[in-house]
Amino acid sequence: MSTDIQQRIREQVTTHPVVLYMKGTPQFPQCGFSANAVRILNSLGVKEFLAVDILQDAEIRQGIKDFANWPTIPQLYIKGEFVGGSDIMTEMQQSGELKQLLES
Repeated sequence: MSTDIQQRIREQVTTHPVVLYMKGTPQFPQCGFSANAVRILNSLGVKEFLAVDILQDAEIRQGIKDFANWPTIPQLYIKGEFVGGSDIMTEMQQSGELKQLLES
């Protein structure tokens, strides 16, 4: 794993308040989990977030899994912190925890 890609990911997650690594784009998600992640962010009123399409970049596709030590996509980062994937986002949305995290 290249340190360049890790540095690029670190830059993305620290310079944008909300970053979603996903398959496809928010307009055209390429998997149900990515679509769910976008739906959750939209439902919480998140208008702007950096969406990174891992299907367009093989280095990011592998690098992001290593970066968070998390094997699946999508991956959500808020204020530089790894939050989780689609299932965790769903649970946190239902508990209100995700909304709090986004507002803090």
